[in-house]
Amino acid sequence: MIVGDGVFETIKIEDGAPFALTRHLDRLVTSAHGLGIGKPDVGAIREGVDATIEGQEIAFGRIRVTVTSGLGTLGSPRGTHGLTSVVITEPCDRPPGVSTIVTVPWPRNERGAIAGLKTTSYAENALMVEHALARDASEAVMSNTVGMLCEGTGSNILYVLDGQLITPTLGSGCLAGVTRALVLQWCADVIERDDSIDVLKRADEVILVGTTRDVQAISRVDGRELPAPGPITAKVQEIWARESVKDIDP
Repeated sequence: MIVGDGVFETIKIEDGAPFALTRHLDRLVTSAHGLGIGKPDVGAIREGVDATIEGQEIAFGRIRVTVTSGLGTLGSPRGTHGLTSVVITEPCDRPPGVSTIVTVPWPRNERGAIAGLKTTSYAENALMVEHALARDASEAVMSNTVGMLCEGTGSNILYVLDGQLITPTLGSGCLAGVTRALVLQWCADVIERDDSIDVLKRADEVILVGTTRDVQAISRVDGRELPAPGPITAKVQEIWARESVKDIDP
């Protein structure tokens, strides 16, 4: 636990119910397997989710599921006590439909040991978020080690170029976001392609997607102002609003 040897998921609560819980738990298992800590007890975690929601009236909130390698020494080697799982639920404010981002000079290592895994080793992300907040932005967006646009610290990114909606491939090192996957499923005209992070300097529209952000229009990238929401962003937001209410666990 003290060395960040664990994985986690954040799940949105809508009207007292977890959204896309199965997808999140599937990814939790994938991350745990990739980190080599074993398979989480998904049944027990579902019980924990139900127990922490029960008795609360949460119109909008989030659930944090954390699974670590368990008790160990003060060094890096893992112990032998088995996994530790924690479920915490809280109400929170719904993020605005429009926000701003900055790019950061630190890359995501697409070839690293934990690339594509949602691990608790988040110090790097925390530093980037503080960098963004100090510049009046809500999120930091980074490239990978070869300069390709990758992701935000807790979000995936899409952009519009010459009328085409584009998002980086998973090969860029970005997380396989649950919201990203649903947008790709529900918006058939999105293409996955890797471009230099400099593409944000000429994109017509920029979008962040994430568990609590849903589909968020971006009005400023660094010092560059953008229409928010632009016409394609507004269409994606409309599709999300329509499809996401059809099934609480799509």
